[in-house]
Amino acid sequence: MNDLNSRTVTIERTFNASLELVWEAWTKPEHIAHWWGPKGMDVKVEEHNFIVGGTWKYTMLMPDGNEFISEGEYIEIEEGRKIVTTANFLPMTENVELHMLFEAKGEQTQFTFLVVHPTEEYRIQQEKMGIYNGWGSAFDRLEAFLEG
Repeated sequence: MNDLNSRTVTIERTFNASLELVWEAWTKPEHIAHWWGPKGMDVKVEEHNFIVGGTWKYTMLMPDGNEFISEGEYIEIEEGRKIVTTANFLPMTENVELHMLFEAKGEQTQFTFLVVHPTEEYRIQQEKMGIYNGWGSAFDRLEAFLEG
């Protein structure tokens, strides 16, 4: 079996917002639509069943008119602490797991984002495709949304 660390991309951010606010930004569809996806993309929340076993589906509209689908199923939800979901970002990424960890640090929130890939080779391929830039851009938008 592949070592989990070798299959995982980890991104950490500290948001200048309360845990409650950051959690809401991740779990309420009306907020997700404002920040999900890289800068310059409009997002349509098609489905958002925030329960274990519930599914989600967001459509990102590319500037060139193409659509980029992201979807998954919630595996684990620990209120205010942790969200784990399967995720497909079609047509580029399939069969990954997202682990979102939230921790209050006074008035700020420490956020840890893990993307677990099926294999180490797939993780390396995703890194070459720009996974850090893509999520970094989305988290910059989230940060601006939280401060706005």
